[in-house]
Amino acid sequence: MTLDQKVIEIELKRIEQEQGIRILYACESGSRAWGFPSKDSDYDVRFLYIRPTDWYLSIFDKRDVIEYPISEQLDINGWDLKKALNLFRKSNPPLLEWLQSPIPYLEQHSITEQIRQLSPLTFSPRSSMYHYLHMAKGNFREYLQGDYVKIKKYFYVLRPILACQWIEERGSMPPMDFEELVAKILPESKLKQEVYTLLTRKKAGVEFDLEPKIREINEFLERQIAYFEETAKQIPVSGEQQDAALDRLFREALREVWGS
Repeated sequence: MTLDQKVIEIELKRIEQEQGIRILYACESGSRAWGFPSKDSDYDVRFLYIRPTDWYLSIFDKRDVIEYPISEQLDINGWDLKKALNLFRKSNPPLLEWLQSPIPYLEQHSITEQIRQLSPLTFSPRSSMYHYLHMAKGNFREYLQGDYVKIKKYFYVLRPILACQWIEERGSMPPMDFEELVAKILPESKLKQEVYTLLTRKKAGVEFDLEPKIREINEFLERQIAYFEETAKQIPVSGEQQDAALDRLFREALREVWGS
């Protein structure tokens, strides 16, 4: 099933009215944004929102996420701007990915672009590498052991491993698009050919099941996981604290969206 973007935009507007919020930014965050969706992949819509000023003027802690049950292939949830900015200052990789998603659905007001401009300053190579390494290790251990493996899970280990390599070589946030990572990180080799073969099958809509493991890819992943477990310890923490700037952005967003 393919959802028209207009359907997603209408749903976002409905959420705004139902929750009494303003959605600042919404994008695709899952396999569609990564460039390897399945025929039945959900639309993983993530958004940043802001509530009226009075909501924040409270002595009580309040829920700062909005989540909806998956319906009609639409998996949609969002983070309050205050929560997002606190995660941003810690160089949170999922949030940094959202900000550069190749499939944006909505962007209102100036705050999202201002956050993007601060991204290079707050980016922490070490914490981001640990994030991707943890993802790669978990999926490799869970799905790629034994003689027969869940072939589509190769993408969920290759992508974070290539992201680690991007961070090591370039010291910046890796792109979301898997094919770009492959093209720019892997040298011409049998390994690269095997990866492109998998990607071609995926794009053609082939439904992967259990298949014999691909030795070339398995050996590469095992080797790289071991390498980055040691390398991550030596990667610079970097990332400058931008607390005053983020406080200012939050206050400006409140004024821009809701007025004084």
